[in-house]
Amino acid sequence: MNGSQANTRMSLNTLLYEHFKRAAAAAIIDCVSIGLGYTAVTTDAGGIGVAYSYFKSKRSCQFLPDFQDCEGRSGLTLLEGIRSEEPLHRSVALAAINALNHRAAIQLTEDSHNIALFDRLGIGSASRVAMVGYFGPLIKKFETRGADLKILDESRNLGRVSDFYNLLRGWAEVLFLTSTSILNNTCEEILAHLGQGVKTVMLGPSTPLVAEAFAHLPVDILAGTVPVDKDNVLRAIRHGQGTPVIQKYSRKVFLEL
Repeated sequence: MNGSQANTRMSLNTLLYEHFKRAAAAAIIDCVSIGLGYTAVTTDAGGIGVAYSYFKSKRSCQFLPDFQDCEGRSGLTLLEGIRSEEPLHRSVALAAINALNHRAAIQLTEDSHNIALFDRLGIGSASRVAMVGYFGPLIKKFETRGADLKILDESRNLGRVSDFYNLLRGWAEVLFLTSTSILNNTCEEILAHLGQGVKTVMLGPSTPLVAEAFAHLPVDILAGTVPVDKDNVLRAIRHGQGTPVIQKYSRKVFLEL
């Protein structure tokens, strides 16, 4: 990857940092919980946000290269991590961003069963849908609507990157993109391969529901998860639970850009 590509890759992270740095400076971190599935951050103002815990391969008992107790400190101590080269630092920072954005996000349109989302994207018979990340609960919905679905998920050995990029350029009508792509810095690379007119939604509990950070990208909808029952969400994360349990205590919402 050349220098210009690297700068493009990092622009979303930089925009997220710039957008939230004032709010982060005014916030105090209450709790940081890094679970096996998800990470949660809470603030003194009552905000709570979650993001996928993006681990590298486990080679020791320590997942972060340094220890820094951020609880009771300025939100900036966590926000800085969104520009880190360490994926788990970005996970914690993204959870902090979602906590800082909690008050705004909880006001967004609720869509518990993804019906409005599918309607907005025009998912119907023979719709050509490309999906990055395996979202099990959505598979049946695609089948029910008669959509033609192609999936890229390297952890499940589904699809090849080069073939998938070709699909984005010349076949896909809609792209469902996991917001975990923010954590592994592939989001902008994937979107760079979109053909003309492809409708795109970024989705998953990690999704930062803030339009300004995505203004430079061909994204049409942000679909995320906003915790409502703080205690039960934190308990689920401490117990290594994932999306199905977290969403029991949250609202599924979306934001059209």
